[in-house]
Amino acid sequence: MKKRILFLGGSKFQISPIKYAKKQGHYVITCGYLPNNPGHRYADEYHNVSTTDKEAILKLAKKLNIDGIVAYASDPAALTRAYVANKLGLPSNPYESIEILSRKNLFRNFLKKNGFYTPDAFSVSSLEEIQSSIHNIKFPVVVKPTDSSGSKGVQVVHDHDELTTAFSKAFEFSREKSVIIEKYIKRSSYQIGGDCFVVNGKVAFRCFTNTHFDDKCNPLVPAGGSIPSVYSAKELMNIQNELQRLFNLLHITTGAFNVEFMYDRNGHLVILEVGARNGGNLIPELIKHATGVDLIKYTVDSALGLNCSDLKTKKENGFYGYYVLHSRQDGVFKNFSYSDKIENNILEKHIYVHAGEQVKKFQGSNATLGILILKFNSQQEMLEKMENMDKYIQVYVI
Repeated sequence: MKKRILFLGGSKFQISPIKYAKKQGHYVITCGYLPNNPGHRYADEYHNVSTTDKEAILKLAKKLNIDGIVAYASDPAALTRAYVANKLGLPSNPYESIEILSRKNLFRNFLKKNGFYTPDAFSVSSLEEIQSSIHNIKFPVVVKPTDSSGSKGVQVVHDHDELTTAFSKAFEFSREKSVIIEKYIKRSSYQIGGDCFVVNGKVAFRCFTNTHFDDKCNPLVPAGGSIPSVYSAKELMNIQNELQRLFNLLHITTGAFNVEFMYDRNGHLVILEVGARNGGNLIPELIKHATGVDLIKYTVDSALGLNCSDLKTKKENGFYGYYVLHSRQDGVFKNFSYSDKIENNILEKHIYVHAGEQVKKFQGSNATLGILILKFNSQQEMLEKMENMDKYIQVYVI
C-alpha cells in the first residue's frame, strides 16, 4: 500500500533510503535548507524547511498528511523526527529519551545516574565558566560540542594552553552554544562502532565494527571501520546487554541506533555515544555486504509501522571495511591514486570531490572526500590494510 513518507534531509548519505522508499512505491517528500543536496532530486516533492526547526517541520507534516517520518544518518534531525512523530502519533520513540541521547551533557548525566561506567564530565557555555572550574580539570580531557554530529569540533586537550582554542572550536559547532569537557580515557584495543536495531523494545540486530583512526589528522574522528569485531562473543554480548539496559530505561521501542563503545585498560565498558539514527559513512551498506541484512529497508519500514519482527542478528560472512577518503591538509584537491594491492579489495567507490575543489584537513565528517567499501580475504589482511591505508591510497592536495 502506497504511503506518504517525509525524509528529513537529502544528503549524499540519505540517498539509499530515499531510493528504497521510491522502489517500494511510496510517495517520498524531502526537506532541508540546502536545495542542492543530491537526495532531493529522487523525491516526489521537496520543501525548503530546516530539519532542525521542529515547529516548522510539524506544520509541514500536518499539511502533507504523512504516514511516516525518517531522520536517516542525522543526529540533529533525529530530535525533530521524535518531536513530530510524537505529536502526530507516528512510529518513533519518546522525545525526552531522544533528547537525552542527542545532548552529550544530558547523556553523561543519565549514564552516571543509572550506574553505567562513564567518564567524569561537565558542560560550560563560556570561557569564564571554564576559568571558574579550572581547578577541577585533570588533563588530558576531551572537549566537544554537546550537540554536534560527525565528530565535528572534537579535540583531545593536554594542557591549559590548548583549552581556550579547543573550547572556541567546539563552541563554533554547537547549535545550543554549549561545550562538554570530559576525562580522556585510554582504550584497551579498538574502539567499537556499528549499528543496532530495536524491534518491539528489544535489540533484534547488532553489528559491531572495529573503528580505525588517522592520528595525523584527529585521533577522535573515525577514518574507517572493519567487520567482524576483534572482540570475543562474551565481550560483544556484554555490549548488547548494556544497550538493552539503556533502551529499557529510556523506553526505546523501535528503530536504528548508531553506537560507539570502548573497553578501557581496566576492562570497564564505556558507552561513548548512542545516536538515534543509522550510522553515516555508508555503515548500513557495509553491514549489508557483511551480513546480508538491509537496515535501510528496516529503517523505512519501521517508520511506516510495518512489521519488522523477522529481523535477527546474523553472523558476518567474511571480512569487510569502509574507509573515509580524506586529506591531511587544507588545499586544492588534485586526485586519488590506488595501489594494485588495494584495488582488488574495493567493492564500492563513492567519490564526493572533484579536481580543483578546495578541501579541508580531516577534522570531522564534513571534510569527507569519499567512501570506499572493501572486502578482504582474512582478518590479518583486513586489519593491516585498514590500519595502514596511506601505504595503499594517496590523496593529492596542493
